Amino acid sequence: MAIYTIADLHLSINDQTNKSMEVFGSRWNNYVEKLEYHWRNTVKESDTVVIPGDISWALSLEEAKQDLCFLNSLPGNKIIAKGNHDFWWSTATKIHAFFKENQIDSISLLHNNAYKVDGKIICGTRGWFTDDSQQLTVSETDYSKIVNREVIRLELSLKQGLAMQDPENPEEILVFLHFPPFWGNFICPEIISVLQQYGIRNCYFGHIHGGYHLPSVLYHDDIRFVRISADHLSFVPYPIK
Repeated sequence: MAIYTIADLHLSINDQTNKSMEVFGSRWNNYVEKLEYHWRNTVKESDTVVIPGDISWALSLEEAKQDLCFLNSLPGNKIIAKGNHDFWWSTATKIHAFFKENQIDSISLLHNNAYKVDGKIICGTRGWFTDDSQQLTVSETDYSKIVNREVIRLELSLKQGLAMQDPENPEEILVFLHFPPFWGNFICPEIISVLQQYGIRNCYFGHIHGGYHLPSVLYHDDIRFVRISADHLSFVPYPIK
């Protein structure tokens, strides 16, 4: 058993979505084929892959069916979380029913919960930016409410993770976010504070594309942040060691 992670698959197998990422540069050329090739040559059936967001361009569960079935067909168990482009994401109840109806049996949701996998505890949520300059929304948005909601979700996940730990030999808790709580001059102090409170030392995030010359690993307040956007990883799932 091993744990891998990769974010921002941006699948668009359903022709109706028509959102291929190939328009964003040569690294994205044939990206679905690259992803499948590297995944099948890296991940075994007994392994787990954590995918923190931006899984499909679909706008509904039905539109996302081909993307989710493709993901289900790949080796390993997958734990997925919501990204800012996952508009297909519905309630957990509806998603679980959809999975059952379509025999999607290797995908689990990371949403207000946690998982114990291969001697690690998997926690996480979407997160959010609070810097207005990094937002492209048309209307005014109360970012503080969004951040507060994400803090609550992260704490729910971490509390469940703590409850899962072996009291005599507690497993490390790993946090997976879609948005980076720390990137360049941007810091989300609310998320950072929660990570510090729970003693998190390793956090994995996606969302950031391009900038391939920039470092993959960053440090802030003794926390290690690792960028695992699919294009940054050249579509090779990243091993958690």
